[in-house]
Amino acid sequence: MKHLYGVTTAMVTPFNQKGEVELGLVENLTEFLISKGVHCLYPLGTTGEMLRLSVEERKAVAETVVGKANGRVTVYIHVGAMTQEETIELARHAHYIGADGIGVVTPVFFNADDRELEEYFVKVASSVPEDFPVYLYNIPQCASNDLTTQVAQNIANHCKNVIGIKYSYPDFLRTNEYLNINEGEFSVVPGTDRLFLAGLAMGCEGVVSGVSCVYPEPFIEIYNAFTENNLEKARKYQKIAVQYCETLKNGGNMAYFKAALEMRGINVGYMKAPQLNLTESEKEVLKEKLNEISSRFSIVI
Repeated sequence: MKHLYGVTTAMVTPFNQKGEVELGLVENLTEFLISKGVHCLYPLGTTGEMLRLSVEERKAVAETVVGKANGRVTVYIHVGAMTQEETIELARHAHYIGADGIGVVTPVFFNADDRELEEYFVKVASSVPEDFPVYLYNIPQCASNDLTTQVAQNIANHCKNVIGIKYSYPDFLRTNEYLNINEGEFSVVPGTDRLFLAGLAMGCEGVVSGVSCVYPEPFIEIYNAFTENNLEKARKYQKIAVQYCETLKNGGNMAYFKAALEMRGINVGYMKAPQLNLTESEKEVLKEKLNEISSRFSIVI
């Protein structure tokens, strides 16, 4: 079973002005990211405005990314939805279209206790073949539910295809606990871009990064330098990555990602209502800040 590793890029979802998915732009973004050397693609997650898409729209995006990637990189489809039924439908669809695996966020908005979380993930993971890998996804600050280490271990005990977790909260104590699941044979990938290098040092396999959808280059440099045991170089590029993260609001508003991609010549369309694109004055400020980062580090990205 393929793991998420290295630079796993959380992709934005392009929309037109009517709020409809632009699949041609999804193809272009997929090709851009592959050409830059990312290791894995992760569409339809938080960065992809997942809960604003219908089930059919999500299926169409998943099919487009898998088809365009055509086996060149690992593709995991995020399938977590507002209902268990929709999540299972999307999970089975991801397997059917040939994705390499799926990510599944905890139930969102409504509080779920540990028993409910465990049963939810076991049912979703059991809905696909046992050799089709599943990553749990814990982002408590957005989902209103937190997946404890013990519950994650219980789920992994029930379902051998649950092989890892994406953890998008900057808690290294919990991260270390996750790394000890299955006697240390559990894949952990942080979703906090600014902690990529620190996560690698702890034993994480990579990062799931939304900022790398806009600027994949520094993240790839971090990973390559780390695997070559060149910590000085890895630290240098981590500092660059952090500058981009902070300027792009750390994924708190995907309009910054879409505006910055447009500045790079990659059209990813509009935000989905009720969120709005940046104003022209906001874009000018963003452009100045991004140019300043590039000039400060003497790089052209």
